[in-house]
Amino acid sequence: MTPPSQDYLQYLQPDVVAKLSNMELVAWLVVEGFITGLHKSPYHGFSVEFAEHRQYMPGDEIKQIDWKIYGRTDRYYIKQFEEETNLKAYIILDASKSMAFASENRISKLIYGSYIAAALAQLMVQQRDAVGFTIYDERVRLYMPPHATKSYLKEILHQLVQLQASNKTSTSNSLHTIAERIKRRGLVIIISDFFDNPLEVMAALRHFRHKKNEVIVMQILDPLERSFAFGKDAVFKDLETNEEMMTRPWHIQKAYQGEMKKFLEFYKKECREHNIDYVLLDTATPFDKALFEYLHKRQRMR
Repeated sequence: MTPPSQDYLQYLQPDVVAKLSNMELVAWLVVEGFITGLHKSPYHGFSVEFAEHRQYMPGDEIKQIDWKIYGRTDRYYIKQFEEETNLKAYIILDASKSMAFASENRISKLIYGSYIAAALAQLMVQQRDAVGFTIYDERVRLYMPPHATKSYLKEILHQLVQLQASNKTSTSNSLHTIAERIKRRGLVIIISDFFDNPLEVMAALRHFRHKKNEVIVMQILDPLERSFAFGKDAVFKDLETNEEMMTRPWHIQKAYQGEMKKFLEFYKKECREHNIDYVLLDTATPFDKALFEYLHKRQRMR
């Protein structure tokens, strides 16, 4: 595959990636940019070869140390057996109408989430982990159990290309349904704005933990949803009910920001207390933040 440019780091920027029309190319370029960035960042100690190697542990045989890896990283890694890399990951994407929101000159939350899902799936299959994919809105719209083949990756990317936001949000009910369908525990990654009843959503997230899954919550917002910096009279339309309301945003901006802060802090605090990894993203955030959260989690699961 020939990239449009060799400057891979630019493909970590949402506004650059939004100009590409091929989802397979998007996934590949974002992952290449991420790996290039790892080599140039303070995180270079993380091995992108973690599917084939793991760090030396007391009790491992010295003869298993890979001295070539040591020469490149100054760390001891040993060859890993195939069965040690058999992670099953479940990527879950919210495709309800609230995810269609996009402020001026931004991509929508759904498109941003699709790019994250595509890059994660690409990275997982590249590292020989099995990945599954689920889409939900007010119900589970698609459930694909985990597999580790490139042909399966193509099907996931095909589903992402066709994806449209629709219907109301029912995150809690959908997540409970998905939790019951997962028969073999693994890593669950949920990508959503989580605009639903927070108490009910947290109960659903705990359902995954009760079944011994590791969980990463990736909450995606538009920058304007965090700042409410509209600056002029505006008509607000509920994307799920089509209800409209005229308001002067600057009159309620401070109160809105206070409520949004409490909303986000609730998820952050509750996730921490239940050993769920939480990462807050907006549609202007470079993609490497999400991928690094996954890689960091993957390293800790060994």
